Amino acid sequence: MYRIGIDIGGTFTDLVLVDDSGAVSFGKTPSNPEDQSIGVMTGLSMMAERVGLSLDALLAETDRIVHGTTVATNALLERKGARVGLLTTEGHRDVLEMREGLKPERYNLRLPRQAALIPRHLRLGVRERLRHTGEVEVALDTASLDAAIDALKDANVEAVAVCYLHAYANAAHEQATRARLAEKLPDVYVSLSSEVLPHIKEYERVSTTAVNAYVGPVLERYLSQLETRLRDAGYSGPALITLSHGGVTPIVEAIRMAAGTVLSGPAGGLAGARHASDMLDVGQMITFDMGGTSSDISLIVDGEATLSADRSVAGEKIALSSLDIITLGAGGGSIAWANSGGLLEVGPHSAGAVPGPACYGRGGTEATVTDANVALGYLDPSSFLGGSDNLDLAAAHTALDKLGEQLGIEQIAAAEGVFRVVNTQMAEGIRLATVRRGVDPRRFALLGFGGAAGLHVTSLARILDLKRVIVPRVASVLSAWGMLTTDLRYEVTRTRIGEVSDLDRNEVRALFDELQGEAEAAVSGWFDGQIRAERSADMRYGEQIFEIDVDLRELDFAADDLLAKMKTAFEARHEQLYTYALPDREPVLVNARVAAIGELSAPPTEPPIDGGGDVAPMGTRSIYLEKWVDAAIYAFADLKAGQSISGPAIVEADTTTVLLLPGDTAQVTDMGWLDIAVGK
Repeated sequence: MYRIGIDIGGTFTDLVLVDDSGAVSFGKTPSNPEDQSIGVMTGLSMMAERVGLSLDALLAETDRIVHGTTVATNALLERKGARVGLLTTEGHRDVLEMREGLKPERYNLRLPRQAALIPRHLRLGVRERLRHTGEVEVALDTASLDAAIDALKDANVEAVAVCYLHAYANAAHEQATRARLAEKLPDVYVSLSSEVLPHIKEYERVSTTAVNAYVGPVLERYLSQLETRLRDAGYSGPALITLSHGGVTPIVEAIRMAAGTVLSGPAGGLAGARHASDMLDVGQMITFDMGGTSSDISLIVDGEATLSADRSVAGEKIALSSLDIITLGAGGGSIAWANSGGLLEVGPHSAGAVPGPACYGRGGTEATVTDANVALGYLDPSSFLGGSDNLDLAAAHTALDKLGEQLGIEQIAAAEGVFRVVNTQMAEGIRLATVRRGVDPRRFALLGFGGAAGLHVTSLARILDLKRVIVPRVASVLSAWGMLTTDLRYEVTRTRIGEVSDLDRNEVRALFDELQGEAEAAVSGWFDGQIRAERSADMRYGEQIFEIDVDLRELDFAADDLLAKMKTAFEARHEQLYTYALPDREPVLVNARVAAIGELSAPPTEPPIDGGGDVAPMGTRSIYLEKWVDAAIYAFADLKAGQSISGPAIVEADTTTVLLLPGDTAQVTDMGWLDIAVGK
């Protein structure tokens, strides 16, 4: 039987196929921005051909498909989501627009205000009111509700977000509203804040609920279409969707919690990096995923990835639990341009899949990072994607000539400038994830993956003074590979505010037990395998306004010193994140959180490759490193375990290329990965 991981990026759709022996096959096919399912089905046909099967035969022998999608992300970024109406407590319709009272750039007096996701005329107040305890202050007024629903019906909304004040403490009014919507607007997508984010903090709750309603119908159309195409092609197993927290869920749940898919693809990459950390026994790792349109950066600390509930995507707050990932608009397709001062900038705009970089020969005319890499000799135009899609070197030169004229420099200087500028930008992104959080990046190994990362990781390591770089054999498709390492995951949370020392440990224990029962019941409805629970809490010091996620998995909830151990866990986490803790201050519990994990079959393991004897280079090629030099060219797939390669050298695979600079030494691991000691 097979398992298939699928990750749709802005330029390519990546696919990984793993059989029962652990053998991995993978490939890329161009993404289709108009209908991503076309790229998925094309890729599946390609993978079937590679293993010598028809598409229906492959799908008949596949027991799991795990999919990361950018549909919700793109809908939010491009403002192409559903037409949404908001029903909220009377007098609170403008919370979505007031946000938190802060600007993204507080000292930029000319910063234009970002338009609210839901226009004001579609944000309607309903007469009702709950106290923070959940007690009803003003009963839900049916006439007021009906009037608001009728107005939304006249406006032809596709979705309705419902967010009443303090609904996290009592969902009765929101549930009654959903029942009324089902009668009067049976075909609209409904998103309740008491289900999407049953937390204190009104803005986070209404924003997350609005995002969920905005992207939900778009995601529902795509996933329904994809599911139909898979069934028609002969697939009868489960199709699971990767969520922002790194777990997977069935399609029906992904549609219900659509806002949880906005970091679907990057989450797969970090899940793969976490699995790689276990396989390599490298606990401290900076993950660097460079694709066609963006780069994603995160940290693995002591073998674990960090979760956060403080995320904004496209300027919209999404307070759902998600992996802590920093995304930069820097990828292989990022466009290089001269600003008004005549200085070179790269990104954030991308050539994407269509038309793509100029060297793709699909009509692109602007110079991109990929064009620079071709002109510098790092990419072989005749072997791109294994030779199935040759690059147009002349078109790259033409685009770089145009850029050079704007900058007043020669073509090769323009190409080198693009390479250096994008590296500087990505290095700053890594500093943002490390140095600015009090973390010394020099203690970490740099894991490079994504189709474009291999050409840049050794340069980034030098900028940041890192000594070790790791490039997996599956680097170009690690996100899709990583999706096969994940388990089913369902989270439930509940607000319970109080200083830890003032809480009743029996009430705390009962609260977590109740949440665990709810979460496990949900997962048990999806499959009948082993389920485990992970407990955590959102906590802060009393004077702080933002919480941090505190892992409580190691705590004995039956112990008499439970509350003291919660305080200790919080202090350890605070010190890990910010390098200090305040033992004389009492932490505050804000939200209790339990995740139920449905353990799927064993994740893929890279089988060992052959060793014994070094493989000679295929030849040499001139590459530009401040001057033209000859670099040995190696085939990634032919390398032997234990082999050592010294730079300058190029290691080529069908879907990625790795650049070793002078002084670098790459050791080939038993799995065929490159473990690079970075030179000076």
